[in-house]
Amino acid sequence: MKVSLETQLRQGADEMGLSLTDVQVHHLLAYQALIEKWTQVYNLTALRSPEDILTHHVQDSLAVIKPLEHQLEQAGTNLTPLRLLDAGSGAGLPGVVIAICCPHITVHCVDSVAKKAAFIQQVAITLKLPNLAGLHARVEHLTDTYHVITSRAFASLPDLTNLTLAALAENGIWMAMKGQHPTDELAALPGSIHVFHTETLQVPGLKADRCLVWMKP
Repeated sequence: MKVSLETQLRQGADEMGLSLTDVQVHHLLAYQALIEKWTQVYNLTALRSPEDILTHHVQDSLAVIKPLEHQLEQAGTNLTPLRLLDAGSGAGLPGVVIAICCPHITVHCVDSVAKKAAFIQQVAITLKLPNLAGLHARVEHLTDTYHVITSRAFASLPDLTNLTLAALAENGIWMAMKGQHPTDELAALPGSIHVFHTETLQVPGLKADRCLVWMKP
């Protein structure tokens, strides 16, 4: 029997140790539906089925929530508001998911493609997320600084750190989402970048390698 998207999402969240509120579940499902709707016109993603979008995009991004909360706890940061940049955000992954699950974090999703930044803005308006904004810009031209900079499918680790270094706040960290362990990219990082943690992610329903690379200057 085919399970509903809500059941799939709730079960996946449980497997990842996440306690989502009913409002957060509603927002994540509404976000999935918005990706599906906009993709018909703007080609935000190659995926078309609701199930694939939920698994490969929404749940894939959900997998970073616990590790992010853990790293912020370890850092002992009490910055308010905590600012996070999602570089080369595309359809808002993982930035929108972080904004939904972590309302205490101000999330800016930046993309050089205007229609993708406009989509993020539409998501923020539709879901009434005051902590989310879409920026149409190149990351290297940003003037604000952020405590956490993340990316999912934006650039290699050397390029990510180089392009966004000026946007990293003092004592800030990078959280890079990768597929397989990026051995070659790690080896290519300059000595000025310190990789302080790497971890494997398990995404329910997704039979693919996923890992997180944590870095700081």
